[in-house]
Amino acid sequence: MSILFVCMGNICRSPTAEGVMRAKLKSAGLEARMRVESAGTHDYHVGEAPDRRTCQAALRRGYDLSDLRARQVEALDFERFDWILAADRQNLALLNAQCPPSYRGKLHLLLEPLSGAVREVPDPYYGGAGGFDAVLDLVEAACDAWLARMADAETEPAP
Repeated sequence: MSILFVCMGNICRSPTAEGVMRAKLKSAGLEARMRVESAGTHDYHVGEAPDRRTCQAALRRGYDLSDLRARQVEALDFERFDWILAADRQNLALLNAQCPPSYRGKLHLLLEPLSGAVREVPDPYYGGAGGFDAVLDLVEAACDAWLARMADAETEPAP
């Protein structure tokens, strides 16, 4: 299975989600079974490391994002990934506009499996340090929920 996390520039929310999911998969002994990547809908930061504040917040919780580099979503991603999870509705709309109709079922909001009023991961880029911790709180919960959903999908009998 494969999962692609997407935000606007691929330096805050989506690399956070990639790092969290990789750590959770490793902890569960499942890292060899799932490919995890992240990308941005825009090319603002291609080739750059995640935002310094993103890395600092993640490292405080034990997630090392230092090896990650931003990239932009490409056409082949819609075919290559089983799940494409957008941080917010704006990026989901951009993905929908690019995605061939036959792959649109792969597109979801990152927070979709969570119950609660918050439906989007807010962009912490222009805010204070607390925003990066809030993103981590949401992403950790969402990754747990997606792992449970994916495990259920793998164990469902074929129609």
